[in-house]
Parts: sequence; C-alpha cells; structure tokens
Amino acid sequence: MAFMEKSSQQQGKDEPKPVVNIENIVATVSLDQTLDLRMIERSILTVEYNPEQFPGLVYRLDSPKVTALIFKSGKMVVTGAKSTRDLIEAVKKIVRNLKKHGIPIHGRSKVQIQNIVASANLNICVDLERAALTLENSMYEPEQFPGLIHRMDEPRVVLLIFGSGKMVITGAKREEEVYEAVKRIYEKLKKVRAIRPCT
Repeated sequence: MAFMEKSSQQQGKDEPKPVVNIENIVATVSLDQTLDLRMIERSILTVEYNPEQFPGLVYRLDSPKVTALIFKSGKMVVTGAKSTRDLIEAVKKIVRNLKKHGIPIHGRSKVQIQNIVASANLNICVDLERAALTLENSMYEPEQFPGLIHRMDEPRVVLLIFGSGKMVITGAKREEEVYEAVKRIYEKLKKVRAIRPCT
C-alpha cells in the first residue's frame, strides 16, 4: 500500500515514493459481560483453553487471519489484523460464531485499538549520523542498535529508522497516523539533508 502517490510533474520522476505496510493491529474488545470459557471450549472445538497455563481462551480465525485471547471477564485482546476493516470484521465474526454456538452475547462489543505496528521503506538511504544530530527526540547508538530511534510528538509514534531507508513505526492508534508519521519523517530528513540515493 503506497502513500502519497503524486503525479510525476508534481514529484519529479526520480524522487522516490515511500511505501507503507500495516503489519499488525493490536486491539482490546469489551463485551461488557462475563463469559463461560469452559462452555465456549466445549462448543467450539477449534479453540485452545488451558487455564492452568494461561487464564485466557485462544481463538484463531483464518480469514481475516487474527488471534483473539478471550477472558472470563468478557474482555478480548485481538492481534494480527492488517487493517482496521479486518479488525472490525474479525470481531464481528467471533461474536457471530459465539452466538451461533449457543454462547449468549448481550449488547455491542466495544473495540479500542491499542497499537498499530507498521513497516515502511523510504526507497532512499538515510544518513543516520546526520539525522541523529539534527532531529529532536532521537537516539542513535550504532554499537548497541543499528537503527535510529525517533520519538515523534505529532502523531505520537516511535520510529526505528535504518540506513537503508527502511523503518518500523509503533504506537499509532489510527492507520492515518502511520501514513502521517512517514510523510513527516521523510520531509524532516529531506529538510536536514539526511537522505541520499542508495549506492
């Protein structure tokens, strides 16, 4: 999924276009009721429940490919979605399946995104030494970690930036924040002349 596609007249033919991929969305879901996990285990054979090892029931979906940890309190942690749309679809599917198997579910589920993890490629190399000296809220210690860690205030995310122009973005609560963060860091790096063609 590319971001900021501009016409070649606006952007110059040789200027690289950053590419962003959402890798994982982690969300909490509240059903506002308690659940009988043993009943779910008996009704849906594909779930995993071993309360001696872990208090939650593990429910995996193939499409969209997500894993939900379901707790007796009626809370769930859902991981693995690659988009907000997939996340919502997965929660609806899980609730429908619970109802279909005779598990009483009352009311609507409340979904809250806790973290979005994304990867990006600026398609241009980054001078991490220069970036570390000019970007605020940045840390770069190549002896300990090969990437620059940049804490962005707006949107509030953390970016791990590598010399290859690849990066990892964490902490976003909405997909738009990921795209905005990549756009902003690209513009900042360009402004401080910390990007160069890869050789």
